Amino acid sequence: MAANTQSLKMWGQPPSAVPPPQEVLLTDSAATQKARRERRRALIVPREHGAWGLLLVPMISGAGVAFHRVFNPIPILLLLVAALSLFWLRTPVESLLGTSAIRAQSADEHRSVIIVIVGLGMIAALALGTLLWGRRNIDLWLIGIAAAVAFAGQGLMKKLGRRARMLSEMVGTIGLTSAAPAAYYVITHKFDSTAWILWLANFIFAGNQIHYVQLRIHTSKVTGTREKLAHGWPFAVGQIVMMFVLIAAGWFRRIPWIALIAFVPLLLRGWVYFFQKPEPLMVRQLGWSELRQAIIFCVLFIAAFALSR
Repeated sequence: MAANTQSLKMWGQPPSAVPPPQEVLLTDSAATQKARRERRRALIVPREHGAWGLLLVPMISGAGVAFHRVFNPIPILLLLVAALSLFWLRTPVESLLGTSAIRAQSADEHRSVIIVIVGLGMIAALALGTLLWGRRNIDLWLIGIAAAVAFAGQGLMKKLGRRARMLSEMVGTIGLTSAAPAAYYVITHKFDSTAWILWLANFIFAGNQIHYVQLRIHTSKVTGTREKLAHGWPFAVGQIVMMFVLIAAGWFRRIPWIALIAFVPLLLRGWVYFFQKPEPLMVRQLGWSELRQAIIFCVLFIAAFALSR
């Protein structure tokens, strides 16, 4: 015992600093259980946090515009449940099929993933079945098929590697922003020009956000306006094209002129980046900033359509 105490003193540690074997086992067990919980969560919970916003913003804007014509909240609640369930379903399905970075391996993991798939599938089927019961909302099938084709195209483009990453995300955005016309349709039972406007406007907004976030990530160490323009000229060109598309949509009366105000904060944010002072990239802060942009867009867009009536 004296020898052990002496050796501990040589290392500069008191005898009490070394935990008993039982405490070590308990610590290892707790760490193992925590790692298992985190892994199980990654197997069943979507990791693309920004995609939730890309799904919910179009749905809110579509419902907001529709409510100025018909106040019918039940269909949008059913559509919301179905859309969230189907979006969530993709992660456990990919984990089970082994097409994602994290794959279900043990029998316990397979059982957990299958339970989630069955549960989410039943919820989505019940919500969609209620919406489509009695041959109602027939055009919802067409919107769903378009979204499915977009997601399938995104999956194929992901296999092309990093070079096609931006294009794959843009294609996937077509599917996510289909929530806007879908929300408008189930409330008003009309798939008219306003539904197409909602789809286009939300696609433009989401596409700009995706491009901007990628720009900030890839130019986080770039300083100076010239260097930023040299690296970010595709985004600058996209901003210009976006402005001309919106002006043309207003000129040909495809979208109310006043609705273009909703895009002004987005455009300003994009141009200011090229001239602002260099600052370290805070990914979490960037995410919150883009969330504020989404909220501002929703409020202004819905208000503009209400005023244009």
